[in-house]
Amino acid sequence: MSWAAQRRFFILLIIGLAVVAFLAMVFIASFYKTPSCADGVANQEENGIDCGGPCKYLCAELQQPPTVLFTKVLDNGAGRTDVIALVENKNTNAGAKNVPYSITLYGADQLFIQKIDGSFDLPPGATEPIFVSGVDAQGGEQKIVSAFLDIPASAPKWFAVTAAQRVVPTVVRATQTGTELAPRIEAILANSSGYPLVNVRAIVLVYNAQRDVIAASETVVPTISAQGQSTALFTWNSSFSDMPASIEVVPIILLP
Repeated sequence: MSWAAQRRFFILLIIGLAVVAFLAMVFIASFYKTPSCADGVANQEENGIDCGGPCKYLCAELQQPPTVLFTKVLDNGAGRTDVIALVENKNTNAGAKNVPYSITLYGADQLFIQKIDGSFDLPPGATEPIFVSGVDAQGGEQKIVSAFLDIPASAPKWFAVTAAQRVVPTVVRATQTGTELAPRIEAILANSSGYPLVNVRAIVLVYNAQRDVIAASETVVPTISAQGQSTALFTWNSSFSDMPASIEVVPIILLP
């Protein structure tokens, strides 16, 4: 092969390699997707499909689903019906934000009345109440006698969080005041953190001697100053259905 032929061969070879490299780059750019936590594939050391490892959310199958301890209908007089439920999160190192739920309301003989949808946060290792007040029983035509709370096992999007990462007010004391026909409960909430807490929701559950819930209510405490205390006040316009034996006040703080 002459020197000129060799020169042409090497030039064509270089051009061919450049074309192949260009085509390879086009192919990669068109068909290759960088691994992510939303690509539907268990890659990049994930524990499952788009969960665990470097991903924000934990794999649901590795967490315990929330447990609904009870759901109860409360008749608080004047035609007002409330629903109170208690949900337990047994995962001590995992929480979930904006967990969807549905409450199905029934009348006598399991007659369907309506379904209520909502969402709430599930803190780690906590038992969290859900309180729905002033439920409309189809304009009062049907009396609500029972309720069923459903949280699909796949609904919570679990992420790593511990109780130590949350600032939740403590309940210093809760006392019943008022009258028999207009009972009141006053709870002192303490903030141990170095910054104020604002718009703190609090839910109270009143139990009888058999540990059945006989009343519940919700209020909002506008501000609890840093290292300070504030009072959460709960009121009713009718007497309790039974003699109260114990009180449980649960401050509600959204997950970070």
